[in-house]
Amino acid sequence: MARSIAQRIIATGAAVAAGSLLLTACGSSSTSGSSSAPNASQSVNAVGADAALVALVPAALKSAGTANIATDASYAPMEFKDASGNIVGMDVELGTAIMKKLGLKANFANASFDSILGGIAAKKYDLSLSSFTATQKREQAVDMVTYFNAGEAVAVLAGNPDKIDQKNLCGVKIAVQSGTTEADEIKNTINPACTKAGKPVATASEFTLQTDATSALVAKRDQAMMADSPVVDYAVQQSGGTLQKIGQDYNTAPYGIVLPKGDGQLAQAVQGAIKDLIKDGTYNQILTKWGVQSGALPDTQVVVNGATS
Repeated sequence: MARSIAQRIIATGAAVAAGSLLLTACGSSSTSGSSSAPNASQSVNAVGADAALVALVPAALKSAGTANIATDASYAPMEFKDASGNIVGMDVELGTAIMKKLGLKANFANASFDSILGGIAAKKYDLSLSSFTATQKREQAVDMVTYFNAGEAVAVLAGNPDKIDQKNLCGVKIAVQSGTTEADEIKNTINPACTKAGKPVATASEFTLQTDATSALVAKRDQAMMADSPVVDYAVQQSGGTLQKIGQDYNTAPYGIVLPKGDGQLAQAVQGAIKDLIKDGTYNQILTKWGVQSGALPDTQVVVNGATS
């Protein structure tokens, strides 16, 4: 599922210098800031409310008029901060369009990735778009509406000086964002396999922000980095030749929009909005703008709590 990240990303203001983007964290890991959604594309501006979907929105949220959406703004090109400090990315534009379909404004709040699910459960946020892979474990605690396909990938320093094999990461020091499927994979899949084979286990350097994980590889504190495929592709493109991806993307699975558990009408409303945006072409325009159109889902695969693993 390799991606070619569109040059238009650079035109949006996302392109601070490559070193600055990779070596500077996008926000504090201890506090959650809040930012309005950035100016949307022309297609998003044209999106109007759908009366049937608006009717499904819970009364309290409809009365508030604004949905507070948690996102970890360190995961370019899906959600990150531009040079002006605005939270931007594919998830932000798509979330803005979804909320317009529901007659709501979107307010994106920056939060550490591993705090978001708890924040949803505690009703601190109304929902989250933050590149969450839809898993059966997560769906036990929250509802998830699938909207995008992504795989996992591995990056190393250009030229692969440590001769790292994507299929044999035993003994490798790997930078990874905490709370991600990649962090779980190192603990639950890679290291048990290494132990069974009599090899040294991989060492996971876990970071609150994805930007810090990328920085650790660039600074040679770690030998490899694991992340979702669009994030690895973007980091490699922005690194100015410092990084490269090894092997193929793997473990492709849908991302899910995170919603409070049991709020079925809101989940149905979000599901319906995504399907409408797919049918009217807005969805594809947004994904194409951010260079991630290869991860597009057909409307038949936009489901509530459909994780298979």
